[in-house]
Amino acid sequence: MERFVLVLVVLACFALAVWGMRVGWRRRARSQSVLVPPFPQVPEEPGEPLLEAPGLYVSTTTAGNWQDRIVTRGVGLRGRAVLRRYAGGVEVDRAGAPGFWIPNEAVAGIRRGSAIAGKVMGSDSLLIITWRAGEVELDTGFRGDDHGSYPDWIESLGSEIKGGAQ
Repeated sequence: MERFVLVLVVLACFALAVWGMRVGWRRRARSQSVLVPPFPQVPEEPGEPLLEAPGLYVSTTTAGNWQDRIVTRGVGLRGRAVLRRYAGGVEVDRAGAPGFWIPNEAVAGIRRGSAIAGKVMGSDSLLIITWRAGEVELDTGFRGDDHGSYPDWIESLGSEIKGGAQ
């Protein structure tokens, strides 16, 4: 009987921890929805893709703070994605989740990195795009299947930024 009670106590603690994480995630999303405007939607006719890279959408964070994950409006979950570069901007096409658009005029920088919320790597295997959504500056992290294409992305988007790539 003692073992049964102990198992119930452990299960109750686990359920309480999961419930607390869920409440915290929802509270964070609610508070961020006031600060971060809705992400731009992909234009109906973006044109022909100039670059395309399949890989993993890792996360979006506030710029310069690699652990401050943005969770509002469904962008907090990582998953398979395709990054497409068009003449007018970048499409983040996420599998099973809403995608979004990063217009050229919003891009503030692009670089290789080794850490963003949800992923820490030993080498510069992340492509991080710094951009503005309204008044908020964000970092969007992407881990491509082919890291050899990163220089093309940095050159292509860097040419759109005043002063070149970061």
